[in-house]
Amino acid sequence: MGKPKDRAGAQTPEEFAREELRRHREAAGLTQEGLGERIFTSGAYVGQMECGTRRLRPEIAELIDRELGTGDYFTRLSKAFKSKHVEYFAEAAELERLATAVYDYGSTLIPGLLQTADYARAVIRGGSPTAPAEHVDNLVAARVERTRLLGDPETPEMWVVLHEAVLRTAVGGPVVMAAQLRHISLCVRAHRITVQVVPFSAGAHGVLDASVRIMEFADAPDVVYTEGPHAGQLLDCPALVRRHWRSYDLARAAALSPEVSLTLIESVAEEHAKCAQT
Repeated sequence: MGKPKDRAGAQTPEEFAREELRRHREAAGLTQEGLGERIFTSGAYVGQMECGTRRLRPEIAELIDRELGTGDYFTRLSKAFKSKHVEYFAEAAELERLATAVYDYGSTLIPGLLQTADYARAVIRGGSPTAPAEHVDNLVAARVERTRLLGDPETPEMWVVLHEAVLRTAVGGPVVMAAQLRHISLCVRAHRITVQVVPFSAGAHGVLDASVRIMEFADAPDVVYTEGPHAGQLLDCPALVRRHWRSYDLARAAALSPEVSLTLIESVAEEHAKCAQT
């Protein structure tokens, strides 16, 4: 078997793996749909691995090795790649690039797709106070790179529900928070995202104690991603997805209207800015 070229050869290890998957599949006389059936996934998923929008996960690679009779070849290839993101978020990061719509709920923090670099740095450093600077820099860069998704004027559609506590918690200090909330305001005023705020006065509501993301796709069922400290989980069970949709709708019902929410966000931004001056 060939070896992956280095960067001078203009082929990354990921490109090599994609080509190898396609080559071995075709040599076995299988279509993408045929291989997908054998590894308990879809032909679309196989196609996404072959074109690079989905990574070759170790558990999938093991099934591919079994069906294609390639020993542990693809398993070893899959373990050679390291995501820019923490392991539990890696697949969710891939899925958000494929989503046609993203619905976020933030109970304590601004969702990653809306974070400024300074806010992201404060969050990451707060959770890892003794981490090497290079490690923090790499995680900040990966998070900021994700925000480029919003450079597309339409896709993905994004709807965000934030608890009022997210606005008032001075992550990184008042200067950072003022800039962060102004960034959200600009995104709203550019008609790129919709944001609602659940006020303290709303009391208990649908997803009070969790950070939740629901992703919709053009050719696949909805997926839910939930996250807590140092852990995250992807859920695709239809019943669980429906329950999260219901909770998200309850949160939206308890929230202020988008217009009133924007006024509150801009007001709190000015409060942080005044605090910074004093």
